[in-house]
Amino acid sequence: MRLRKADTNTSLLVTALLFAVNPSSAFYLPGVAPTSYKFGDRVPLNVNHLTPSRWTSDLQLRSVVAYDYYFEPFRFCKPEEGAKYVTESLGSILFGDRIRTSPFELSMGKNVNCKKLCEVEFNQEDAQFVNARIREGYNINWLIDGLPAAGTGLRLESGEDVPTQGFLLGGLGAEPGKPKLHNHFDIKIDYHELKSKERRVVGVQVDPSSRLSGGSETDCGDSQSLPVILSELGGTTKVSWTYSVEWIASDTAWATRWDKYLHVYLPSIHWWSLISSAAIVVLLVFMVTSILLRVLRKDIARYNRLDTFSLDDLSGTSAAVEDGVQEDSGWKLVHGDVFRSPRHSLILSVFLGNGAQLFVMTGVTIFFALFGFLSPSYRGSLATAMILLYAIFGFVGGYVSARVYKSLGGEAWKQNIALTPLLVSGIVFSVFFFLNLFLWASKSSGAVPFSTMLVIIIIWFVISVPSSFAGSWTGLKQAAIKPPVRTNQIPRQIPPAANYFNYLPSMLMTGIPPFGAISVELFFIIESLWFNQVYYMFGFLFLCYFLMIITCAAVTVLMIYFLLCSENYHWHWRAFNTAGACSIYVFLSALGYQVMKMSLGGVTSNVLYLGYSILISFLCFILTGTIGFFASWAFVHKIYGSIKID
Repeated sequence: MRLRKADTNTSLLVTALLFAVNPSSAFYLPGVAPTSYKFGDRVPLNVNHLTPSRWTSDLQLRSVVAYDYYFEPFRFCKPEEGAKYVTESLGSILFGDRIRTSPFELSMGKNVNCKKLCEVEFNQEDAQFVNARIREGYNINWLIDGLPAAGTGLRLESGEDVPTQGFLLGGLGAEPGKPKLHNHFDIKIDYHELKSKERRVVGVQVDPSSRLSGGSETDCGDSQSLPVILSELGGTTKVSWTYSVEWIASDTAWATRWDKYLHVYLPSIHWWSLISSAAIVVLLVFMVTSILLRVLRKDIARYNRLDTFSLDDLSGTSAAVEDGVQEDSGWKLVHGDVFRSPRHSLILSVFLGNGAQLFVMTGVTIFFALFGFLSPSYRGSLATAMILLYAIFGFVGGYVSARVYKSLGGEAWKQNIALTPLLVSGIVFSVFFFLNLFLWASKSSGAVPFSTMLVIIIIWFVISVPSSFAGSWTGLKQAAIKPPVRTNQIPRQIPPAANYFNYLPSMLMTGIPPFGAISVELFFIIESLWFNQVYYMFGFLFLCYFLMIITCAAVTVLMIYFLLCSENYHWHWRAFNTAGACSIYVFLSALGYQVMKMSLGGVTSNVLYLGYSILISFLCFILTGTIGFFASWAFVHKIYGSIKID
């Protein structure tokens, strides 16, 4: 992507990225073939899990636990031949999708005024469970021809209407504390007719309602019917599940049928964030450039001039010479210690290897998503691509870890080879497995099955681990990166530093700019993760990711320069932790989001939200810390390679 051979190429690249910000401006679903139907052909309606959503009154999320559509207390009607699972991708399963067949019969172009599916009875326990889910604003999720059924939508605080994936399981009745169950579904399907008279599904909307019906096959009640209230006081409540179908001709092309789900909401916020982040980056780059081109140039020239003085010159009384000798302080004084191997170099090298692996995986994933290769119609394609790419790029992680460890003078190369593919991935998998136990205990559809866990372990040990071993072997065969100056045998004493150079204050200060570069996009990513929305603003995300890289590198180099000027040569971990401090603000923003946008009840929902927030923050720490370390490493090598040392 970095085509800088000519100004024309650069302008073309920028133009392409700006157009890529609008995901609906082109045919963005490569590899997905449309399905055409003739009049009367059966159109499949598959059901997915029930997910919590914003409550319409206060836009708060009250749970993060999803349930299978055919979970027994819901009492939904099943097909006569039994509900069969539909093939799903690895990423789709990990995100909780459980797609199965349904008893709904949809025939292309044939309207249905009223059809009864079945009649069921809710006992007291079922009623209590379902009413609790209604109070938490759970959505029913259907897929018709692979397109999510949309509800009536929500109106945000900004006044903008957002179409929702799914529709409400129920609503609040006229009597306080008595929810009503939606047992009738008005299915409205938009179709686009081709010249060949074949038709394609281009839109789906479901308007649910609660209606007491007479019980006959053609009696679905009406909007004036009494609502269905499930009794929690004992006994059973009979409920008839009914639906109607209306087919509506539409001019919408099949290629743009996802546009309403992928619409960029509040684009002015994205642009404002992008412009603000770009301004911060320009300021930081200007500051770092001024240091490199002005301060360092003067320092290097002065140090090299002082090295030309002889002992006879030093015995003179020249004021200029005395001033020059007195000025011989700062970062040059630690030249004999700056490349001393840091403590715990093994752990540092393992983190750096995994950070490089994450860096490449993230960049490649965003690149493919930017140009539409990860289609939202292929559910879970983004998560699947991330897992597979991370496993494949294990070679990069192993190579970087081994090469860095060798350059830092490490000798426990066997431990380095083993820990690189196992330590960070093991931490992530352990936390993921621990959180999955809570989902299993709550009987959630989001609980990852044992077979899927086994697939992840196979990918880990069959692809990622051997790839990492190969990268480590290659890295160890390469020559160590030699420092430009020799290291003294006796470590230099470090003088006391100002309070703002202490670990915690410096981390808190330098973590703000990188977080500012991604804060807005992070907000929308959190929204898509917890509110069951599609995130497809990869044009903005690509630019923000690039700005975050530049910001991490700039602030870390600036901090390390001041650290060396204070004659502190322990820069390795400081560079990694300083840039990684961005993760502190990522976690704090997740906590703030929980306070402002959520009203989670129960231990399971809170543990899941906090656990996944910690997991995301940990991966952000590894990623940004790696960026800061390598930027500082290149900076330190550059400045100490430019001075003359006897």
